[in-house]
Amino acid sequence: MLLTETDIAEGIQDKYFLKFGTATREVVRVFRSPGRINLIGEHTDYNNGFVLPASVDKAVYFVIAPREDDQVILYAADLDQTYSFSLDDLSKPEKSWPHYQIGIVEQIQKKGLKIGGFQAAFGGNVPVGAGLSSSAALECCLLFALNEIYGLNLDRFSIVRMSQKAENEYVGVQCGIMDQFASAFGKEESVIRLDCRSLEYEYFPFPMNDYLMVLCDTLVKHSLASSEYNTRRQECEKATAILQQYDAKVLSLRDASPALVEQHKDEMGDVVYRRAKFITEEIQRVQDACDLLVQGNLPDFGKKMYATHFGLQNEYEVSCPELDFLVAQTLDDDSVLGARMMGGGFGGCTINLVKKEGVDAFEAKMKEAYLEKYKIDLPCYRVKITDGTEEVALA
Repeated sequence: MLLTETDIAEGIQDKYFLKFGTATREVVRVFRSPGRINLIGEHTDYNNGFVLPASVDKAVYFVIAPREDDQVILYAADLDQTYSFSLDDLSKPEKSWPHYQIGIVEQIQKKGLKIGGFQAAFGGNVPVGAGLSSSAALECCLLFALNEIYGLNLDRFSIVRMSQKAENEYVGVQCGIMDQFASAFGKEESVIRLDCRSLEYEYFPFPMNDYLMVLCDTLVKHSLASSEYNTRRQECEKATAILQQYDAKVLSLRDASPALVEQHKDEMGDVVYRRAKFITEEIQRVQDACDLLVQGNLPDFGKKMYATHFGLQNEYEVSCPELDFLVAQTLDDDSVLGARMMGGGFGGCTINLVKKEGVDAFEAKMKEAYLEKYKIDLPCYRVKITDGTEEVALA
């Protein structure tokens, strides 16, 4: 039986009371922050382009209460592990899971804001390692909770920026802002077009009456990911430097058009040309996809998803055989409108836009094909688009 979001939140609340007792029942509060998907706009963030994320019904929950002292006690309900620290000692523990929470406390202190101690149980159903950004959900959830409990008067935008900084500065992961933004600003049945340069954003309708998003998790993460990511950034910078000689306004690939890239194809060399071609086309694809959503044209939106995948596979070269295999399985399936790899690449999930009545058959077919080819049981996650970070009222 599938657990509802309320079931999961209540389960973590039960674990909180088992761990900390019921003396704090009157002041205990519950918060949720969702994981995210990105529909179109991959590797465009560090090129100052557009992305099209949405928050989904897989979330992190914090059950939390203030304390009278300066101690913080964190209980990871899913791991059954506890970590405690004092607000005046934010040194990095050997365990990695508390790094995100300590990073949030550090950001609050760096802003000159004051909080007291607190105790919290947290957990949820965002699959770790599947590319749904469980860490961003966790950061946004805790900061949102502390903002409410201690009246810090932070707006959502500050919560997003500080959560990103916690990951950059304390955890040491140089993520962009999209993950935290999508978690905090999500809106039911809407996707967010985020301009990664200006951070302006706009909601576009994504009705889910007849369709579901299904994520198929390859369960592979090839070791190429981080080194190749850095290489792609350098290749994009090289393309920008070449194009800048012809147009001073080109400060990043966001400012270049596919036509300009085509004109200077020979100077770039094959590899850099293909990288620049993909990024400039992908930035345009996000814009076109939003126009299709306004028209309610999901079949053509699905075609854009396929175009993104083939670009990532052949031009940006960040896919892998497992991802390509899963996308190929959908090409002759009438119930699938679009499919592509999601995330940085070299593993993780494919995201599939599937007609509701065809989801059971789709999942069965994909699982059977993947098991036969790779001898791996394929996890499939059905997701709906939901609201972003919020407080949850439990009975």
